[in-house]
Amino acid sequence: MLSKTLEEALNEQVNKEYYSAFLYLSMSSYFESTNLLGMAAWMRTQYEEEIMHALKIFDMVVDMEGKVDLKPIEGPPMKFESPLDVFTKTLEHERKVTGMINNIYSLAREENNYAVQSALQWFIDEQVEEEKSALEIVQQLKMIGDETTPLLMLDSKLGSREMIPEA
Repeated sequence: MLSKTLEEALNEQVNKEYYSAFLYLSMSSYFESTNLLGMAAWMRTQYEEEIMHALKIFDMVVDMEGKVDLKPIEGPPMKFESPLDVFTKTLEHERKVTGMINNIYSLAREENNYAVQSALQWFIDEQVEEEKSALEIVQQLKMIGDETTPLLMLDSKLGSREMIPEA
């Protein structure tokens, strides 16, 4: 069973996960428009993952006899300056999501809700991977600078990313 406070926090996170999905779809569109199709595919995979994250939290609320309250999703930015700008914003966003997940986990600890703590541990572990991946790409883009050939090589590498089914 969920307290009202925890239910509200989880519902807010469902909304944020859907926002994340829209953000990554917007970034995918940017990369499509700049003909960086590997990066576009990488962001499309991010989009799909965020949808799965939202549904995972949605299901947690339902399974724990809570009420899901879907709210309007804020529109994401549509303009970006460069691949580095996009991935820097990706890293910043993932760090923000980490903070939100950590806050909900702290709330679950305060309320001694062990089931939510257990479920959120998966998200905590996932966020470590999300931040690591974005940071690596940011660092690589900084090394590349304005060089076209290494940018296209990175684009090709990122395009080979495959969707890994969620646990």
